[in-house]
Amino acid sequence: MQKRRVVITGMGTVNPLGHDVEGTWTAMLAGKSGITPIELFDAVTYPTRFAAQVKGFDLASQVPDAARHANAGRHCRFALGAAVQAWRQSGLDRCELDRRRLAIYLGSGEGNIDYAAANSLMIDAWKGTPTDGALDKRAWAALAFTRHDLYREVEQEANMVVAHLAAEFGVRGPAVNVLTACAASTQALGEGAMLVREGDADVVISGGAHSMVHQFGVSGFNLLTALSTRNDDPPGASRPFDRTRDGFVLGEGASVLVLEELERARARGAPLLAEIVGYGASADAFRITDQDPEGVGAAAAMLAALRDARLSPASIDYISAHGTGTKQNDQVETRAVKAVFGELARRVPISSVKSMVGHLIAAAGATELITCVLAIRDQVLPPTMNLHHPDPECDLDYVPNAARKAKVEVCMSNSFGFGGQNNSIIIRRAS
Repeated sequence: MQKRRVVITGMGTVNPLGHDVEGTWTAMLAGKSGITPIELFDAVTYPTRFAAQVKGFDLASQVPDAARHANAGRHCRFALGAAVQAWRQSGLDRCELDRRRLAIYLGSGEGNIDYAAANSLMIDAWKGTPTDGALDKRAWAALAFTRHDLYREVEQEANMVVAHLAAEFGVRGPAVNVLTACAASTQALGEGAMLVREGDADVVISGGAHSMVHQFGVSGFNLLTALSTRNDDPPGASRPFDRTRDGFVLGEGASVLVLEELERARARGAPLLAEIVGYGASADAFRITDQDPEGVGAAAAMLAALRDARLSPASIDYISAHGTGTKQNDQVETRAVKAVFGELARRVPISSVKSMVGHLIAAAGATELITCVLAIRDQVLPPTMNLHHPDPECDLDYVPNAARKAKVEVCMSNSFGFGGQNNSIIIRRAS
C-alpha cells in the first residue's frame, strides 16, 4: 500500500531575529544577529552574560483571545504566536476541518521559570505553620495555587504548550509532546509527518518551543562549559565551524509548521510550501552530554532519512547543520557528513543559522527547517556567520559570512541532542 504524501502548508515563528517568518528570513539573509546582553535577569556574575532573546513580542497582537492564555509560560506564548501564523497561512482558518483528524506533535521544553513566584510559594506555604505540623489557611491557599503567579508555576510543565495549542485550535486528535533536548522539534516534525503518512491524522500542528534563558539554564550550561563566554562581542560569539569557537549561544523561541496530506491540501487550494519525504532517527548510546566522536549516530540518522526518502546523497542540494559552535559538535557533524556523502561531501553546501539566531534548544530544528523551505522557495542559502578562521577539522563548504544564490530543490536538516538523540529530516519542492 502506497503511503500518503505529506506537505507543509503553513509556517510561523517567534525568535530572537523576528516575530514572523519573512522578517526572520530577511534578517538571516542579511547576516544579522539576535544575540545581545541578557536582559531577562541580572547576569552580571555569570561566566556568560549574553543570549539570543525574544524581545517585544505581544501575544495579543496575534491571538484573538490572549486572555485565555494569561497563565501560559513564556515559551508557550511564543508557540501560540507561531502556531497562529502557520494556521492562517495554511488557510485552515477559512475551511471546514474534522477536529478528530487534527493532531498536535510538538517538541517543547520547560518554560522560563519564575523563581520569584516559586520562592514565594515556599515561603507562603510554611509561614506561620504551627509546631504540630498543621498548615494554616494561608499556607493551604498557597498550596492550592489560588494565586495567579503561583498557578503560573504549573504552566512550566513541557506538555502545557500542547494543552494551550489544543485549546486554541480545538484539537480532538492525538496531542503529543516530546522533549529530546536539541533534537526535539525535528523529532516532532518527523513523527508528526508519520501520523499523516500512516493515515492517523489529516493535519498536524508540529514544531517546537523552548525558553531556557534563565538562571538555571545559563548556570547549568556554564557548568558544562558548553556556552561561549565571549562577553565582549555577543553578536560574534556564535561561530560554528570556526577555529576560535568557544561554545554555543543559548536562545529561546518557537517555530510551528502545519503538516497536511497532499491530496487534501491540493483539493482545498492550500499553499504547498514543501514536501516532507524522509525522516531518520538514531541513538548514540555513548555519553549523556557527548556524541560518538566518529559521528556514527549522526551518520545513521542521515542515512535513515535518505533511505526513507528513497534518495541518494547526490540528491541533496543543501544541509542545514546542527552546527552549534561547540568544538566537538562541529567536528563530529563534519565527520558524519563525510561518512554519508563520501566524495560529494565537499560539494554540498552546509550552513548553520545558529550563528545568528542562537541555539533555540527544543525549537531549533523547526526553525531551521523553515529556513530550508525558504531556501527552496527563493533559491538562496542562509550563511554561517562569524566563520573567519576555518577549523582544519571542519573543511567543508559552510557558506561563510554571506548568503549565496544556489539551485535548491532538496534539503536535509540535522538535529542532535543531549543524551545521544539524532534526527534528520529531508524536504523537497512540492509538486
